[in-house]
Amino acid sequence: MTELGRYQDPLTIQRVLHSTRTIAIVGLSGNELRASHFVGYYLKRHGYRVIPVNPREKEILGEPSYPSLLDVPVPVDLVNVFRAPDALPDLARETVSIRAAALWCQFGVINEEGARIAEDGGVTVIMDRCLKVEHARYVGRMHWLGFNTRRITSVRSGLQ
Repeated sequence: MTELGRYQDPLTIQRVLHSTRTIAIVGLSGNELRASHFVGYYLKRHGYRVIPVNPREKEILGEPSYPSLLDVPVPVDLVNVFRAPDALPDLARETVSIRAAALWCQFGVINEEGARIAEDGGVTVIMDRCLKVEHARYVGRMHWLGFNTRRITSVRSGLQ
């Protein structure tokens, strides 16, 4: 069992969020009902360049999809993983190979070997955290329904 706390440091998360511009999402789905699609859509709406990595798709969110990280033709700041934990060691090697600065593993994607490979290659690792949730938390766009109401008040409408 890995010590997850070291991969969930708030200052590290904030640094990664603020230094990232291009995100490759491994396992991004074209299915709008999948969590990966919702996260990709959210990130794209908030100004990040989102690069789909999914060998079964040709295009997702209006962007060409690549079969692997090694096929992505542009520099990537952050690799976001929506895959089973046993895929992480190979993805960590690819992340190091493309010289991404960070490897972000979504909820449930926990693999100590993959984390070690990435860290040994100089890559920052965040594990068992949702990129959308953490972005919303630190950028101030979180609402209990999951979206920004653009209204700040302590008074509820209709209550006197």
